[in-house]
Amino acid sequence: MTFRVQLTPRAIKARKRLDPQIRKRVNKALLSLKLHPKLSGIKKLSGSRDDWRVRVGDYRIIYEVDEEIALIIVWRIAHRREVYR
Repeated sequence: MTFRVQLTPRAIKARKRLDPQIRKRVNKALLSLKLHPKLSGIKKLSGSRDDWRVRVGDYRIIYEVDEEIALIIVWRIAHRREVYR
């Protein structure tokens, strides 16, 4: 099953501000989420039912998976020291 990936305005703005090399890696990670939203290396956030995170170097992508409609909503893309605030 292929999922649709939707970025929030906050995530879109954060992705635009990334260094081009990191942006390329983040885009690759987002494409891989379409096929495997819960692959190994991806962790579920504690205290949440549907929120997950994927590591891309020092950056984190925080997202929610809605399996009923095959949708991934990306909430945040930020450096690891800032993403959980």
